[in-house]
Amino acid sequence: MNFKDILKTAIPQLTDEGREVILPVEGRSMLPFIVGGRDSVVLIKKYDTLHVGEIVLAMTKESGYVIHRIDSILDDGAYALLGDGNLKYREHCTYDDIRAVAIAVLQPGGKRVPLQNGWHKFTAKVYRLLLPMRRYLLWIYKKTHKL
Repeated sequence: MNFKDILKTAIPQLTDEGREVILPVEGRSMLPFIVGGRDSVVLIKKYDTLHVGEIVLAMTKESGYVIHRIDSILDDGAYALLGDGNLKYREHCTYDDIRAVAIAVLQPGGKRVPLQNGWHKFTAKVYRLLLPMRRYLLWIYKKTHKL
């Protein structure tokens, strides 16, 4: 079984059983909230109703599997996803393409950062509103965090 098969079948099966799945993250598309190569995400079964701002594991037409934030819900019920570290490139998927929802980030040393609390939701909303300035914010972040 290859990695894509595991993402497609094993993660939904485990989360459907009520288990949390910890998945290491690669790449920089979720900076500054999730650092690829350093952090992992804690995944659970997807909700019946998903909302803008939630971070999901999804199979997209454009990029394959991604862990990105729901940016908008389209008129046809599809989802547009946007990584926090991306400037404008959105991926698209359906509800059935979403495999799980991220509820926390595990950082080095075992620190668990919840994604469902009010503080994270607030900062994510503010960061989303700062999309026109994201290029500069990411540049500063990368310069100050040695990435």
